[in-house]
Amino acid sequence: MSCPPPAQGTCPNQTGTEDIGTDRSGLKRTPWRFTRALGADGHSLPEVFSSIRVAPEGAGWLRRFLSFVGPGYMVAVGYMDPGNWATDLQGGAQFGYTLLSVIMISNLMAILLQALAARLGIVTGRDLAQACRDHFSPAISFVLWFTCELAIIACDLAEVIGTAVALQLLFHIPLLFGAVISAFDALIVLFLMNRGFRYLEAFIIALLSVIAICFGVQIIAASPPVASVLGGFLPRASVVTNPAMLYIAIGIIGATVMPHNLYLHSSIVQTRDYRRNDAGRKDALRWATLDSTVALMLALFINAAILIVSAAAFHGTGHQDVAEIEDAYRLLSPVLGMGIASTLFAIALLAAGTNSTITGTLAGQIVMEGFLHLTIPHWARRLITRGLAILPVIAVTALYGDHGVGKLLIFSQVVLSLQLPFAVIPLVMFVSDRRKMGRFTISPGMKALSWAVAAIILLLNFKLLYDTLAA
Repeated sequence: MSCPPPAQGTCPNQTGTEDIGTDRSGLKRTPWRFTRALGADGHSLPEVFSSIRVAPEGAGWLRRFLSFVGPGYMVAVGYMDPGNWATDLQGGAQFGYTLLSVIMISNLMAILLQALAARLGIVTGRDLAQACRDHFSPAISFVLWFTCELAIIACDLAEVIGTAVALQLLFHIPLLFGAVISAFDALIVLFLMNRGFRYLEAFIIALLSVIAICFGVQIIAASPPVASVLGGFLPRASVVTNPAMLYIAIGIIGATVMPHNLYLHSSIVQTRDYRRNDAGRKDALRWATLDSTVALMLALFINAAILIVSAAAFHGTGHQDVAEIEDAYRLLSPVLGMGIASTLFAIALLAAGTNSTITGTLAGQIVMEGFLHLTIPHWARRLITRGLAILPVIAVTALYGDHGVGKLLIFSQVVLSLQLPFAVIPLVMFVSDRRKMGRFTISPGMKALSWAVAAIILLLNFKLLYDTLAA
Protein backbone atom coordinates (compact mmCIF):
# COMPACT_ATOMS: atom_id res chain seq x y z
CA MET A 1 0.00 0.00 0.00
CA SER A 2 1.42 3.40 -0.93
CA CYS A 3 1.66 6.16 1.63
CA PRO A 4 0.03 9.55 1.09
CA PRO A 5 2.18 12.68 0.88
CA PRO A 6 3.11 14.48 4.11
CA ALA A 7 0.39 17.07 3.56
CA GLN A 8 -2.15 14.36 4.28
CA GLY A 9 -0.41 12.92 7.30
CA THR A 10 -2.32 9.63 7.61
CA CYS A 11 0.57 7.19 7.23
CA PRO A 12 2.41 6.28 10.44
CA ASN A 13 5.82 5.79 8.81
CA GLN A 14 5.48 9.03 6.86
CA THR A 15 4.48 11.55 9.48
CA GLY A 16 4.53 9.77 12.83
CA THR A 17 0.75 10.14 13.29
CA GLU A 18 -1.94 7.52 12.93
CA ASP A 19 -5.56 7.29 11.90
CA ILE A 20 -7.94 7.75 14.82
CA GLY A 21 -10.97 5.89 13.54
CA THR A 22 -13.69 6.44 10.99
CA ASP A 23 -16.55 8.89 10.67
CA ARG A 24 -20.21 8.03 10.05
CA SER A 25 -19.66 7.59 6.35
CA GLY A 26 -16.97 5.01 6.99
CA LEU A 27 -14.11 7.25 5.81
CA LYS A 28 -10.91 7.33 7.82
CA ARG A 29 -10.39 10.27 10.11
CA THR A 30 -6.99 11.77 10.85
CA PRO A 31 -5.72 14.07 13.61
CA TRP A 32 -5.94 16.93 11.12
CA ARG A 33 -9.40 18.39 10.63
CA PHE A 34 -8.94 19.70 7.09
CA THR A 35 -6.42 17.41 5.42
CA ARG A 36 -5.98 18.13 1.74
CA ALA A 37 -4.43 15.93 -0.91
CA LEU A 38 -1.77 18.18 -2.38
CA GLY A 39 0.07 15.52 -4.38
CA ALA A 40 3.83 15.12 -4.58
CA ASP A 41 4.37 18.84 -4.15
CA GLY A 42 2.83 18.78 -0.69
CA HIS A 43 6.28 18.90 0.88
CA SER A 44 7.41 22.17 2.39
CA LEU A 45 9.95 23.81 0.03
CA PRO A 46 9.59 20.84 -2.35
CA GLU A 47 12.60 21.89 -4.44
CA VAL A 48 14.99 21.22 -1.54
CA PHE A 49 13.00 18.71 0.54
CA SER A 50 15.25 15.89 1.80
CA SER A 51 17.99 17.10 -0.56
CA ILE A 52 20.90 17.12 1.90
CA ARG A 53 22.46 13.79 2.77
CA VAL A 54 23.37 13.22 6.40
CA ALA A 55 26.25 11.19 7.75
CA PRO A 56 25.41 7.52 8.32
CA GLU A 57 24.27 6.61 11.81
CA GLY A 58 27.48 4.73 12.50
CA ALA A 59 29.61 7.82 11.89
CA GLY A 60 31.18 9.85 14.70
CA TRP A 61 29.06 12.34 16.61
CA LEU A 62 30.87 15.37 15.18
CA ARG A 63 30.34 14.24 11.61
CA ARG A 64 26.68 13.50 12.36
CA PHE A 65 26.22 16.89 14.01
CA LEU A 66 27.90 18.81 11.19
CA SER A 67 25.60 17.19 8.63
CA PHE A 68 22.64 18.72 10.50
CA VAL A 69 24.28 22.12 11.07
CA GLY A 70 22.75 24.92 9.00
CA PRO A 71 19.03 25.43 9.67
CA GLY A 72 19.75 26.73 13.18
CA TYR A 73 22.05 29.44 11.83
CA MET A 74 19.53 30.45 9.18
CA VAL A 75 16.99 30.84 11.97
CA ALA A 76 19.52 32.72 14.13
CA VAL A 77 19.76 35.36 11.40
CA GLY A 78 16.32 36.64 12.35
CA TYR A 79 17.48 37.16 15.94
CA MET A 80 20.20 39.62 14.99
CA ASP A 81 18.66 41.54 12.10
CA PRO A 82 18.74 45.38 11.88
CA GLY A 83 15.58 45.61 13.96
CA ASN A 84 17.50 44.25 16.93
CA TRP A 85 20.16 46.90 16.45
CA ALA A 86 17.74 49.80 16.89
CA THR A 87 16.17 48.43 20.07
CA ASP A 88 19.49 47.25 21.54
CA LEU A 89 21.23 50.56 20.80
CA GLN A 90 18.41 52.58 22.33
CA GLY A 91 18.15 50.28 25.34
CA GLY A 92 21.90 50.45 26.04
CA ALA A 93 22.17 54.20 25.59
CA GLN A 94 19.17 55.03 27.80
CA PHE A 95 19.31 52.37 30.49
CA GLY A 96 22.86 51.04 30.48
CA TYR A 97 23.15 47.30 31.00
CA THR A 98 19.71 46.83 32.62
CA LEU A 99 17.99 45.39 29.56
CA LEU A 100 20.57 42.62 29.11
CA SER A 101 18.20 40.52 31.21
CA VAL A 102 15.47 41.03 28.62
CA ILE A 103 17.82 39.94 25.83
CA MET A 104 18.75 36.81 27.78
CA ILE A 105 15.15 35.91 28.65
CA SER A 106 13.91 36.50 25.11
CA ASN A 107 16.76 34.37 23.77
CA LEU A 108 15.84 31.53 26.11
CA MET A 109 12.25 31.85 24.87
CA ALA A 110 13.57 31.68 21.33
CA ILE A 111 15.56 28.50 22.02
CA LEU A 112 12.43 26.81 23.39
CA LEU A 113 10.11 27.96 20.61
CA GLN A 114 12.52 27.09 17.82
CA ALA A 115 12.98 23.62 19.28
CA LEU A 116 9.20 23.21 19.19
CA ALA A 117 9.08 24.41 15.58
CA ALA A 118 11.75 21.89 14.58
CA ARG A 119 9.82 19.15 16.39
CA LEU A 120 6.63 19.98 14.51
CA GLY A 121 8.35 19.87 11.13
CA ILE A 122 10.34 16.70 11.73
CA VAL A 123 7.52 14.69 13.32
CA THR A 124 4.50 15.68 11.19
CA GLY A 125 6.19 16.44 7.87
CA ARG A 126 4.38 19.78 7.88
CA ASP A 127 5.70 23.27 8.37
CA LEU A 128 3.74 25.51 10.74
CA ALA A 129 1.79 27.14 7.90
CA GLN A 130 0.71 23.78 6.50
CA ALA A 131 -0.24 22.59 9.99
CA CYS A 132 -2.41 25.68 10.56
CA ARG A 133 -4.09 25.20 7.19
CA ASP A 134 -4.84 21.56 7.96
CA HIS A 135 -6.14 22.22 11.47
CA PHE A 136 -8.07 25.49 11.43
CA SER A 137 -11.06 26.50 9.36
CA PRO A 138 -10.38 28.44 6.15
CA ALA A 139 -11.48 31.71 7.80
CA ILE A 140 -9.10 31.34 10.74
CA SER A 141 -6.31 30.19 8.44
CA PHE A 142 -6.78 33.33 6.37
CA VAL A 143 -6.51 35.54 9.48
CA LEU A 144 -3.34 33.71 10.57
CA TRP A 145 -1.88 34.07 7.09
CA PHE A 146 -2.69 37.79 7.03
CA THR A 147 -1.10 38.45 10.43
CA CYS A 148 1.98 36.48 9.40
CA GLU A 149 2.28 38.52 6.21
CA LEU A 150 2.13 41.69 8.34
CA ALA A 151 4.95 40.30 10.48
CA ILE A 152 7.05 39.52 7.40
CA ILE A 153 6.47 43.01 6.01
CA ALA A 154 7.42 44.55 9.38
CA CYS A 155 10.56 42.41 9.46
CA ASP A 156 11.31 43.29 5.85
CA LEU A 157 10.88 46.95 6.73
CA ALA A 158 13.67 46.62 9.29
CA GLU A 159 15.86 44.86 6.73
CA VAL A 160 15.25 47.57 4.12
CA ILE A 161 16.15 50.30 6.59
CA GLY A 162 19.19 48.46 7.92
CA THR A 163 20.61 47.67 4.48
CA ALA A 164 19.91 51.15 3.16
CA VAL A 165 21.49 52.81 6.20
CA ALA A 166 24.56 50.56 5.93
CA LEU A 167 25.00 51.45 2.25
CA GLN A 168 24.61 55.12 3.10
CA LEU A 169 27.21 54.95 5.88
CA LEU A 170 29.75 52.94 3.91
CA PHE A 171 29.33 54.32 0.39
CA HIS A 172 27.32 57.55 0.91
CA ILE A 173 24.44 56.19 -1.17
CA PRO A 174 21.19 58.13 -0.48
CA LEU A 175 18.75 56.30 1.76
CA LEU A 176 16.04 55.90 -0.87
CA PHE A 177 18.45 54.54 -3.47
CA GLY A 178 19.81 52.12 -0.90
CA ALA A 179 16.29 50.88 -0.18
CA VAL A 180 15.75 50.24 -3.90
CA ILE A 181 19.09 48.43 -4.22
CA SER A 182 18.11 46.13 -1.36
CA ALA A 183 15.21 44.82 -3.45
CA PHE A 184 17.61 42.87 -5.66
CA ASP A 185 18.58 40.44 -2.93
CA ALA A 186 16.20 37.99 -4.63
CA LEU A 187 18.96 37.35 -7.15
CA ILE A 188 21.26 36.11 -4.36
CA VAL A 189 18.61 33.68 -3.14
CA LEU A 190 17.88 32.37 -6.63
CA PHE A 191 21.57 31.88 -7.45
CA LEU A 192 22.40 30.08 -4.20
CA MET A 193 19.24 27.93 -4.20
CA ASN A 194 20.07 26.79 -7.73
CA ARG A 195 23.53 25.75 -6.56
CA GLY A 196 22.08 23.80 -3.63
CA PHE A 197 20.71 24.51 -0.18
CA ARG A 198 24.10 23.86 1.43
CA TYR A 199 25.56 26.82 -0.50
CA LEU A 200 22.84 29.05 0.92
CA GLU A 201 23.59 27.85 4.46
CA ALA A 202 27.33 28.38 3.98
CA PHE A 203 26.75 31.95 2.77
CA ILE A 204 24.57 32.69 5.81
CA ILE A 205 27.14 31.26 8.25
CA ALA A 206 29.96 33.24 6.61
CA LEU A 207 28.10 36.53 7.07
CA LEU A 208 27.24 35.61 10.67
CA SER A 209 30.94 35.08 11.30
CA VAL A 210 31.66 38.57 9.94
CA ILE A 211 29.10 40.08 12.34
CA ALA A 212 30.53 38.18 15.32
CA ILE A 213 34.10 39.25 14.56
CA CYS A 214 33.11 42.90 14.11
CA PHE A 215 31.38 43.06 17.49
CA GLY A 216 34.05 41.02 19.21
CA VAL A 217 36.57 43.71 18.25
CA GLN A 218 34.22 46.49 19.38
CA ILE A 219 33.64 44.89 22.80
CA ILE A 220 37.39 44.68 23.33
CA ALA A 221 37.70 48.36 22.40
CA ALA A 222 34.78 49.38 24.66
CA SER A 223 36.23 47.52 27.70
CA PRO A 224 32.93 47.45 29.63
CA PRO A 225 33.04 46.83 33.41
CA VAL A 226 32.53 43.10 33.87
CA ALA A 227 30.58 43.46 37.14
CA SER A 228 28.07 45.85 35.55
CA VAL A 229 27.63 43.59 32.54
CA LEU A 230 26.99 40.51 34.67
CA GLY A 231 24.60 42.52 36.86
CA GLY A 232 22.63 43.50 33.77
CA PHE A 233 21.65 39.86 33.21
CA LEU A 234 19.74 39.84 36.52
CA PRO A 235 16.02 40.66 35.94
CA ARG A 236 14.70 43.83 37.59
CA ALA A 237 11.17 44.99 38.34
CA SER A 238 11.87 48.39 36.76
CA VAL A 239 11.74 46.75 33.32
CA VAL A 240 7.97 46.31 33.79
CA THR A 241 7.17 49.32 35.95
CA ASN A 242 8.99 51.90 33.82
CA PRO A 243 6.84 52.57 30.70
CA ALA A 244 9.76 53.82 28.60
CA MET A 245 11.86 50.81 29.53
CA LEU A 246 8.94 48.43 28.95
CA TYR A 247 8.34 49.83 25.47
CA ILE A 248 11.94 49.12 24.47
CA ALA A 249 11.86 45.74 26.27
CA ILE A 250 8.83 44.64 24.24
CA GLY A 251 10.58 45.91 21.14
CA ILE A 252 13.56 43.72 22.05
CA ILE A 253 11.30 40.70 22.45
CA GLY A 254 9.61 41.50 19.15
CA ALA A 255 13.00 41.86 17.48
CA THR A 256 14.37 38.70 19.07
CA VAL A 257 11.53 36.17 18.92
CA MET A 258 10.52 36.41 15.26
CA PRO A 259 7.11 34.98 14.26
CA HIS A 260 8.21 34.08 10.74
CA ASN A 261 11.22 32.18 12.10
CA LEU A 262 8.88 29.58 13.55
CA TYR A 263 7.46 28.95 10.08
CA LEU A 264 10.94 28.97 8.56
CA HIS A 265 12.49 26.51 11.01
CA SER A 266 9.63 24.01 10.80
CA SER A 267 10.28 23.85 7.07
CA ILE A 268 14.04 23.90 6.56
CA VAL A 269 14.72 21.11 9.08
CA GLN A 270 13.04 18.88 6.49
CA THR A 271 15.85 19.52 3.99
CA ARG A 272 17.87 16.73 5.68
CA ASP A 273 17.58 13.22 4.27
CA TYR A 274 16.99 11.47 7.60
CA ARG A 275 14.96 8.25 7.83
CA ARG A 276 11.25 9.08 7.95
CA ASN A 277 10.44 6.68 10.77
CA ASP A 278 10.37 7.00 14.55
CA ALA A 279 14.05 6.17 15.05
CA GLY A 280 15.10 8.56 12.29
CA ARG A 281 12.91 11.34 13.62
CA LYS A 282 14.21 10.92 17.16
CA ASP A 283 17.79 11.19 15.92
CA ALA A 284 17.00 14.17 13.68
CA LEU A 285 15.25 15.96 16.57
CA ARG A 286 18.33 15.62 18.76
CA TRP A 287 20.71 17.07 16.19
CA ALA A 288 18.32 19.77 14.98
CA THR A 289 17.69 20.97 18.54
CA LEU A 290 21.44 21.07 19.27
CA ASP A 291 22.03 22.97 16.03
CA SER A 292 19.47 25.66 16.80
CA THR A 293 20.53 25.97 20.46
CA VAL A 294 24.20 26.57 19.59
CA ALA A 295 23.26 29.00 16.81
CA LEU A 296 20.93 30.98 19.07
CA MET A 297 23.66 31.28 21.69
CA LEU A 298 25.66 33.07 19.00
CA ALA A 299 22.64 35.33 18.48
CA LEU A 300 22.59 36.00 22.23
CA PHE A 301 26.25 37.04 22.11
CA ILE A 302 25.70 39.42 19.20
CA ASN A 303 22.54 41.02 20.62
CA ALA A 304 24.17 41.41 24.02
CA ALA A 305 27.29 42.82 22.34
CA ILE A 306 25.28 45.52 20.58
CA LEU A 307 23.68 46.63 23.86
CA ILE A 308 26.97 46.38 25.80
CA VAL A 309 28.85 48.49 23.25
CA SER A 310 26.01 51.03 23.26
CA ALA A 311 25.91 51.17 27.07
CA ALA A 312 29.70 51.46 27.40
CA ALA A 313 30.04 54.07 24.68
CA PHE A 314 26.95 56.24 25.20
CA HIS A 315 25.18 55.72 28.54
CA GLY A 316 27.84 57.18 30.78
CA THR A 317 29.29 59.71 28.32
CA GLY A 318 26.42 62.12 27.94
CA HIS A 319 24.95 60.46 24.85
CA GLN A 320 21.93 58.77 26.41
CA ASP A 321 19.72 60.13 23.64
CA VAL A 322 21.37 57.96 20.96
CA ALA A 323 18.54 55.99 19.41
CA GLU A 324 19.39 55.82 15.73
CA ILE A 325 21.94 53.75 13.89
CA GLU A 326 23.43 56.78 12.11
CA ASP A 327 24.14 58.52 15.42
CA ALA A 328 25.80 55.40 16.81
CA TYR A 329 27.97 55.13 13.69
CA ARG A 330 29.04 58.77 13.94
CA LEU A 331 29.93 58.59 17.64
CA LEU A 332 31.46 55.13 18.03
CA SER A 333 34.96 55.88 16.72
CA PRO A 334 35.48 59.12 18.67
CA VAL A 335 34.02 57.75 21.90
CA LEU A 336 35.85 54.41 21.78
CA GLY A 337 39.05 56.00 20.46
CA MET A 338 39.35 53.46 17.65
CA GLY A 339 39.08 54.79 14.11
CA ILE A 340 37.87 51.54 12.58
CA ALA A 341 35.05 51.03 15.12
CA SER A 342 32.42 52.86 13.07
CA THR A 343 33.43 51.04 9.87
CA LEU A 344 33.19 47.65 11.59
CA PHE A 345 29.76 48.67 12.89
CA ALA A 346 28.52 49.51 9.37
CA ILE A 347 30.01 46.33 7.83
CA ALA A 348 28.26 44.20 10.45
CA LEU A 349 25.01 46.07 9.78
CA LEU A 350 25.26 45.40 6.03
CA ALA A 351 25.96 41.71 6.67
CA ALA A 352 22.98 41.50 9.05
CA GLY A 353 20.65 43.20 6.58
CA THR A 354 21.74 40.97 3.70
CA ASN A 355 21.36 37.81 5.76
CA SER A 356 17.92 38.80 7.00
CA THR A 357 16.59 39.49 3.53
CA ILE A 358 17.62 36.01 2.39
CA THR A 359 15.87 34.19 5.23
CA GLY A 360 12.89 36.54 4.89
CA THR A 361 12.57 35.44 1.27
CA LEU A 362 12.34 31.80 2.27
CA ALA A 363 9.91 32.52 5.11
CA GLY A 364 7.63 34.41 2.73
CA GLN A 365 7.62 31.51 0.30
CA ILE A 366 6.87 29.01 3.07
CA VAL A 367 3.99 31.08 4.46
CA MET A 368 2.37 31.73 1.10
CA GLU A 369 2.67 28.14 -0.13
CA GLY A 370 1.70 26.66 3.24
CA PHE A 371 -1.39 28.75 3.93
CA LEU A 372 -2.64 29.38 0.40
CA HIS A 373 -0.93 26.61 -1.57
CA LEU A 374 -0.08 29.42 -3.96
CA THR A 375 3.23 29.24 -5.76
CA ILE A 376 4.70 32.28 -7.47
CA PRO A 377 8.28 32.88 -8.68
CA HIS A 378 10.68 33.64 -5.82
CA TRP A 379 11.82 36.89 -7.37
CA ALA A 380 8.20 38.07 -7.73
CA ARG A 381 7.41 37.15 -4.12
CA ARG A 382 10.53 39.01 -2.94
CA LEU A 383 9.82 42.15 -4.95
CA ILE A 384 6.18 42.29 -3.80
CA THR A 385 7.11 42.03 -0.12
CA ARG A 386 10.06 44.38 -0.53
CA GLY A 387 7.87 46.91 -2.35
CA LEU A 388 5.41 46.94 0.55
CA ALA A 389 8.33 47.57 2.90
CA ILE A 390 9.92 50.29 0.77
CA LEU A 391 6.75 52.42 0.59
CA PRO A 392 6.70 53.29 4.34
CA VAL A 393 10.41 54.16 4.16
CA ILE A 394 9.76 56.54 1.27
CA ALA A 395 6.77 58.12 3.02
CA VAL A 396 8.52 58.60 6.37
CA THR A 397 11.67 59.93 4.73
CA ALA A 398 9.63 62.43 2.70
CA LEU A 399 7.66 63.63 5.73
CA TYR A 400 10.25 63.52 8.54
CA GLY A 401 13.63 63.16 6.83
CA ASP A 402 16.22 60.49 7.52
CA HIS A 403 15.84 60.82 11.29
CA GLY A 404 12.23 59.62 11.15
CA VAL A 405 13.41 56.27 9.80
CA GLY A 406 14.91 55.35 13.18
CA LYS A 407 11.53 55.71 14.90
CA LEU A 408 9.95 53.65 12.11
CA LEU A 409 12.50 50.91 12.77
CA ILE A 410 11.60 50.76 16.48
CA PHE A 411 7.89 50.74 15.62
CA SER A 412 8.36 47.82 13.21
CA GLN A 413 9.76 45.70 16.06
CA VAL A 414 6.74 46.48 18.25
CA VAL A 415 4.48 45.38 15.37
CA LEU A 416 6.45 42.13 15.20
CA SER A 417 5.92 41.58 18.90
CA LEU A 418 2.16 42.04 18.48
CA GLN A 419 2.12 39.31 15.81
CA LEU A 420 3.91 36.77 17.99
CA PRO A 421 0.84 35.20 19.67
CA PHE A 422 -0.64 34.31 16.27
CA ALA A 423 2.34 32.02 15.63
CA VAL A 424 3.24 30.90 19.14
CA ILE A 425 -0.21 29.71 20.27
CA PRO A 426 -0.87 27.39 17.28
CA LEU A 427 2.66 25.99 17.56
CA VAL A 428 2.27 25.09 21.24
CA MET A 429 -1.20 23.66 20.53
CA PHE A 430 0.11 21.31 17.86
CA VAL A 431 3.18 19.96 19.67
CA SER A 432 1.02 19.38 22.80
CA ASP A 433 -1.55 17.30 20.87
CA ARG A 434 -0.85 13.56 21.21
CA ARG A 435 -3.13 12.77 18.27
CA LYS A 436 -0.85 14.80 16.01
CA MET A 437 2.54 14.10 17.58
CA GLY A 438 2.14 10.56 18.92
CA ARG A 439 5.10 9.50 21.04
CA PHE A 440 6.83 12.80 20.21
CA THR A 441 4.31 14.90 22.13
CA ILE A 442 6.11 17.25 24.52
CA SER A 443 6.15 16.29 28.20
CA PRO A 444 3.72 17.86 30.72
CA GLY A 445 6.56 19.96 32.16
CA MET A 446 7.60 21.20 28.73
CA LYS A 447 3.95 21.87 27.91
CA ALA A 448 3.54 23.99 31.05
CA LEU A 449 6.73 25.91 30.26
CA SER A 450 5.66 26.49 26.65
CA TRP A 451 2.25 27.82 27.64
CA ALA A 452 3.92 30.02 30.28
CA VAL A 453 6.10 31.56 27.55
CA ALA A 454 3.02 32.11 25.40
CA ALA A 455 1.23 33.74 28.37
CA ILE A 456 4.18 36.08 29.06
CA ILE A 457 4.17 37.18 25.43
CA LEU A 458 0.41 37.82 25.57
CA LEU A 459 0.64 39.78 28.82
CA LEU A 460 3.44 41.97 27.51
CA ASN A 461 1.49 42.67 24.34
CA PHE A 462 -1.67 43.61 26.26
CA LYS A 463 0.43 45.88 28.50
CA LEU A 464 1.90 47.58 25.45
CA LEU A 465 -1.52 48.09 23.85
CA TYR A 466 -2.94 49.49 27.11
CA ASP A 467 -0.10 51.95 27.55
CA THR A 468 -0.30 53.01 23.91
CA LEU A 469 -4.06 53.60 24.01
CA ALA A 470 -3.84 55.36 27.38
CA ALA A 471 -1.21 57.71 26.01
